[in-house]
Amino acid sequence: MKNSHSESYAAAGVDVTAGYESVERIKPMVESTYIPGVLGTLGGFGGMFAPDFSGMKKPVLVSGTDGVGTKLKLAMLLDKHDTIGIDCVAMCVNDIICGGASPLFFLDYIACGKNQPSRIADIVSGITEGCRQAGCALVGGETAEHPGMMADDDYDLAGFSVGIVDEEKIIDGSRLQEGDVLIGLASSGVHSNGFSLIRKVFGITDSREPLDERVPELGCTVGEALLQPTKIYVRTVKKLLCRGIDIRAISHITGGGLYENVPRMMREGLTAQIHTSNVPIPPIFTLIAQRGHIPERDMYNTFNMGLGLIMAIPKEQVGHAMEFIIQSGERAYVVGSVVKGGDGVDLV
Repeated sequence: MKNSHSESYAAAGVDVTAGYESVERIKPMVESTYIPGVLGTLGGFGGMFAPDFSGMKKPVLVSGTDGVGTKLKLAMLLDKHDTIGIDCVAMCVNDIICGGASPLFFLDYIACGKNQPSRIADIVSGITEGCRQAGCALVGGETAEHPGMMADDDYDLAGFSVGIVDEEKIIDGSRLQEGDVLIGLASSGVHSNGFSLIRKVFGITDSREPLDERVPELGCTVGEALLQPTKIYVRTVKKLLCRGIDIRAISHITGGGLYENVPRMMREGLTAQIHTSNVPIPPIFTLIAQRGHIPERDMYNTFNMGLGLIMAIPKEQVGHAMEFIIQSGERAYVVGSVVKGGDGVDLV
């Protein structure tokens, strides 16, 4: 790439040399995510991965793609870009683990008004941290400059991940039974959904002032609470499965909250009955509801309300599962059970 440069293209707003600098900055971080199966390194036209099918009767690939939404606006206002990549990875791999699949690799896409190598490196540092937490490899990506379409300091971030599971071990809710118990894994905060409403509630536009407010109940500023990265649940779920816990269904609580996501794990004729009093509501959600005068129903139909992932397991395995989760340093709650009904979810 030493002889690759174009003054004419740079005059049009695209600096290819900045792209090369970004690659050099991120290369060590990317390679820190490599796991067995990765072939080659950055610089090729396609990321290569050789999966290990040993012990699998019928391997199935499971994919997921997502972005971070308008949470990016907060990262830009606070000029803090080193955790937003964790969110991007989490949104993809948490979806994949809902099917029982182990994430293998991840690719990112960054669109920006102007390629600022130091900021790109910050963003990718979060992506690589997310990949390490999920146990998957960052095998490639794309950074695209969009002069004339995006302001110099604007960017968008999206990702794509692929995982693998043996067909007979797919988790799809088909084995759910009445009486199964619902265990919820605690969220780290708002995660990556509902930020258009959040920006409206706090009056977040083009100034960071609302984000710098320190709220005693939060123990930090509004911005620090809202930028907490999305929790990645892959390792916890995989360890439960390895310990013989029969996880029959999983729901990743994202946009639409409990009302939209929990029914997706239910099979026809069954409903998840959730006791909301079993879950302590994190202070950030109380603050959002109070400041925005948002009804409780809308809160549970927009945010995770303290639950990032919900699993259904047999009643007789609850004690063993909870003990292991707590020993692993996670916070978890027995939040309800599976009952007969056609509503998909019932919050009581």
